[in-house]
Amino acid sequence: MKTLTANILAEIEGVPPSKTQKSNFLYSFSFLSKDKKSAINSIYVFFDYIDNIVDSSPNDSEDAINIKMERLDFWENKIADVFNKNNNYKIIGLSEAIGNFEIPKQYFMTLIGGCRGDLTKNRYETFEELKQYCYQVASIVGLTCIEIFGYKHEETKNYAINLGYALQLTNILRDVRVDMERGYIYLPREDMKRFGYSEEDLKNQVYNENFIQLMSFELQRARDYYHKARSFLSSTDRPEMIAAAIMDEIYFRLLEKIELNDYNIWDKKIRVSSSHKLMIALKQWLAIKLFV
Repeated sequence: MKTLTANILAEIEGVPPSKTQKSNFLYSFSFLSKDKKSAINSIYVFFDYIDNIVDSSPNDSEDAINIKMERLDFWENKIADVFNKNNNYKIIGLSEAIGNFEIPKQYFMTLIGGCRGDLTKNRYETFEELKQYCYQVASIVGLTCIEIFGYKHEETKNYAINLGYALQLTNILRDVRVDMERGYIYLPREDMKRFGYSEEDLKNQVYNENFIQLMSFELQRARDYYHKARSFLSSTDRPEMIAAAIMDEIYFRLLEKIELNDYNIWDKKIRVSSSHKLMIALKQWLAIKLFV
């Protein structure tokens, strides 16, 4: 199975290639079989490419937003072509992944729709609004991945959905400052109001007791989704979910580090070291080999 690259996607679209960054997702794919790794890499590259299209700043003009909308339309049509078997040979890695693992078309359309929302919405009134966004850009990635990993129980879909919520909420807490500088505030207005922390406070990077209480509340919500996700994963499906389990533990550790840093995300970006990620990956692999 051929693996898709971001450069190939850029060539198909006729735009300059963009820089790609290493991801915890790619790190967690190391223990997959060759065919699954190739498929998941192609899917990841496509999803990451779509996400990069909408990566915007508060200074984006209306024309710039319209161009990005047109690019998303382009890729919606290309995905339709893949499912209609009218496929450009250069996108073969993606079409192979879709065909070999029977990935639903709607998963791709949902993610593109979620990314499109980032071009028109930069604020969320309620957590329910934010949760819908998290489903579109994160849970749907999990649902796509488990089609490649393989599973026996339908409840594993609930595992993927809730783990998606947990991972995205963790990203949001880690990236409050970065997102705010890009013109996005993902912390729901209802929560900020509840803890007496204003958007002006956020823009001024005010670190006070109100902010700590707000972040603690959001962090506990994310932690609850990790626990909820794990409750849906059966022992028989766990060996196939090793990549997801690695992601789970890496991001859960990131959540713990935010808490240990007293929720001060202003001074530096909180990370999990590469050595710690490696230790987590090996631990998960050994746990499955020895105890499952």
